[in-house]
Amino acid sequence: MSTLETTADERARQLDRQYVFHSWSAQADLDPIVITGGRGCRVWDDSGHRYLDFSSQMVNTNIGHQHPRVVAAITEQAQTLCTIAPSTANLARGEAARRIAERAPDGLNKVFFTNGGADAVENAIRMARLHTGRDKVLSTYRSYHGNTGAAVVATGDWRRIPNEFARGHVHFHGPFLYRSEFFSDSPEQETERALAHLERLVAVEGASSIAAILIESVPGTAGILVPPPGYLAGVREIADRHGIVLILDEVMAGFGRTGRWFAFEAHDVVPDLITFAKGVNSGYVPIGGVVIADHIAETFAHRVFPGGLTYSGHPLAAASVVATLDAMADEGIVENAARVGAEVIGPELATLAEEFPIIGEVRGAGVFWALELVTDRASREPLPAARVAAMRSELAARGLLAFTVDNRIHVVPPCVVTDDEVGEAMDIYREVLRDNSEGVVR
Repeated sequence: MSTLETTADERARQLDRQYVFHSWSAQADLDPIVITGGRGCRVWDDSGHRYLDFSSQMVNTNIGHQHPRVVAAITEQAQTLCTIAPSTANLARGEAARRIAERAPDGLNKVFFTNGGADAVENAIRMARLHTGRDKVLSTYRSYHGNTGAAVVATGDWRRIPNEFARGHVHFHGPFLYRSEFFSDSPEQETERALAHLERLVAVEGASSIAAILIESVPGTAGILVPPPGYLAGVREIADRHGIVLILDEVMAGFGRTGRWFAFEAHDVVPDLITFAKGVNSGYVPIGGVVIADHIAETFAHRVFPGGLTYSGHPLAAASVVATLDAMADEGIVENAARVGAEVIGPELATLAEEFPIIGEVRGAGVFWALELVTDRASREPLPAARVAAMRSELAARGLLAFTVDNRIHVVPPCVVTDDEVGEAMDIYREVLRDNSEGVVR
């Protein structure tokens, strides 16, 4: 190839910069890496750069890249029927719904399909409002629920502020002991005080005006905030007492990410509505949805549900769900996520925290972990986001794709990650943490 010819990677980058408008970004500042292929926990470009993917892209490739059973299922369905209206019955759609419902708790037997997690949240909110005849939706400040009208306003982080056009949303503080809003000094105290705060909010907002409490079972983008014992069960009790629908957002935490099919399974709680997407088919074809409790589904037995999408239950996406969930069950992928988290990732991250004072806290479960980075362990002053972004670039330069938010590195590989791949990643984390720990107060 002559020096005047353009490589495929260069062409991809040129086209991206010329024509693609990226989300959550100032466009002129972007310099995205090029990815052309992948398998399992690794991705690469055409120029020979290979990366260990410990971001799972958007924390969604739970089954890894290019799983052959999922690719084959999409191919087979494409040869049979690429698309059909959601008003029809289709075998792939029905089989996908059955498998999802069978993984859900007893009493949640219907699935409404969407194109992704945000519109799953939109429709869950709609169902709750119509079922209760109420309007308000309570959600936490440390949360992310998607980038559509109601979902982004239900979100608690900065992204809701320029998008606050939806009505009836009220926010509250959820539990987070490391940065407690309640001056707690134990998980038990944090649960007690966070529940008292929520109970008070329900009272002052007026329980009879509240349709739903919307919570991520384990808040993901907000910091992988595993709720303390008793918290989710306490929220369920408050919701029951006041006739409020409990929506648990499992878009990021579901389908193996925490080492369980659903993250809420570890917390002695059953929701009324479950939103899902991401890990249900690792994003191979866009899909999401709502798992609906029977008593809410019954509301619409003889009443029209005023919602729908052209691609709801798309056959290619549904076929990929069937193949994904079957492969995860047959190959013990959820069990692998639980084991590798408990036996390898958790202990390895704890060792890094002992070595480097820049790590203020390690928390997580399964393949869902966060390193809280600080400038001073005593004051818990967050490491500036710009420094963390620079660390992400350093990790990529060493061959590791990382997921970073604010002052955190989220350690979120696919559920199929091996012990050796974790070890390889930890060596790279160690190098970058060592290079960035100078000046941090222990």
